[in-house]
Amino acid sequence: MPVDEDSSTKPKNHCVKIRQMEIDDLPVVFHLGERLFSAEKVPNLYRTWDQYEVVELFNADSEFCMVAEVNDKITGFALGTTVTKSRSAWKYGYLVWLGVEPSLQREGVAQRLFNRFKDLMLKTGVRMLLVDTEAENLPALHFFRKQGFCNPQQHIYLSMNLAALQQSLKRKQNGESHEQRIRKSHG
Repeated sequence: MPVDEDSSTKPKNHCVKIRQMEIDDLPVVFHLGERLFSAEKVPNLYRTWDQYEVVELFNADSEFCMVAEVNDKITGFALGTTVTKSRSAWKYGYLVWLGVEPSLQREGVAQRLFNRFKDLMLKTGVRMLLVDTEAENLPALHFFRKQGFCNPQQHIYLSMNLAALQQSLKRKQNGESHEQRIRKSHG
């Protein structure tokens, strides 16, 4: 999560309003996230920022989706959910995405969004909050540590490109033999 915010600073000359996200906010939140979470800026991000995830989070847990406004313009968002596990009395809160307009970072907007998110989690009976970010995202790590998160754990994510296997499967389904493929390639 690209967060670059010092919680000791207050919004400078800005009146920040935090409110629950509404359906009409989806396009604005999506486009802001698109700028913040691009593959060029966050190449190791294992989740992808896309409209489906934003809509799914909003549809599933709209009460945990909020926006920050400055001068009636959306300048940040926090999107989260809760997780319950079978055989566990604990309820977990998960801050999935937190983003702030770059020109307003380090002005307390992410701090206000996080505080509201944390308050909602407490009211819902959440006993543990979870958040993740890339190990190289030092500003986000600094921000979350200042919020009280601890015990960082590193995860390894592996990927497998199935494109070649899909092509092979399609050829088999079409009944194309190995000999036919060779004849096609030699023309």
